[in-house]
Amino acid sequence: MRAVAYRTSQPITAETSLIDIELPAPTAEGHDLLVEVRAVSVNPVDVKVRAGVEPEPDQPKVLGWDAAGVVKAVGREVTLFRPGDEVFYAGAIDRPGTNAEFHLVDERIVGHKPKSLDYAAAAALPLTAITAWEALFDRLRVNDPVPGAANAVLIVGGAGGVGSIAIQLLRALTDLTVIATASRPETREWALTLGAHHVLDHGRPLAAEVDQLALGAPAFVFSTTHTDRHIDEIVKLIAPQGRFALIDDPAVLDVMPFKRKSVSTHWEMMFARSLFKTPDTIEQHKLLHRVAELVDAGKIRTTLTETLGPIDAATLKKAHRMIETDRTRGKLVLAGF
Repeated sequence: MRAVAYRTSQPITAETSLIDIELPAPTAEGHDLLVEVRAVSVNPVDVKVRAGVEPEPDQPKVLGWDAAGVVKAVGREVTLFRPGDEVFYAGAIDRPGTNAEFHLVDERIVGHKPKSLDYAAAAALPLTAITAWEALFDRLRVNDPVPGAANAVLIVGGAGGVGSIAIQLLRALTDLTVIATASRPETREWALTLGAHHVLDHGRPLAAEVDQLALGAPAFVFSTTHTDRHIDEIVKLIAPQGRFALIDDPAVLDVMPFKRKSVSTHWEMMFARSLFKTPDTIEQHKLLHRVAELVDAGKIRTTLTETLGPIDAATLKKAHRMIETDRTRGKLVLAGF
């Protein structure tokens, strides 16, 4: 089968940073589905792994987590799917990736593809939807009010992949006032189009920006990017006993200033359930099912902004370069081989 991989960690500008290769097709066993991949999207995690993780000797590493495709075969223990089902999912970080014609994935982290979306539009959703859902509903518990706080959530980085779906989930499933941040006219408009009530410029001091809204101190803050740049402002603006979640990787994160306000801090890592085989791993299957229902009901939409081309090394290099600018809006997708 065709696949895209790398043999050594290099800058994306290197000629062999990503290469087209041929690999044997895998076989489905246990709870695994064998999926014929029709489309994939590219996430910051792809870039981080390529830049920082060396493959095992003589074992090229295939990246890619988001995918949409068709189930071709199932393992003996599979009960949720059958061959021919259209699916979408975000995979597991400790297994080979989706930048391949055929891919194995545990059924318990897979959802049926939204019927109203094609493969490219569906592939844009899983990783960011799982991340946003778990951060908002499992970590921050946004439906559990904070006494005395404004019924509001601030999303730092509202136009990125996770922010784009988080805004929509909040509008569809809560009555919270959604405050997003964006720094350019096109990203500001994107966040408003997705449903943000207010969009602030994260290039300015956020505490003062929030104060000007006259809503009060937000109960929740969800930081999706550059947390280290904004942490001091978040400390100022969040309500006492508020809840703070983040998903990025600051080199240093000092949460001691939160102590005075008794603010709880939550890391969201959507791969944690599959990586540690937690007893509730199937919750990702359930939430993807719910996301598909919301999409098909017209309550949320794909965050696909550009389909770059086929799944090959040249196109993936382009996607990685775009992700590395840290200026993308929504999701980048590749479709077909």
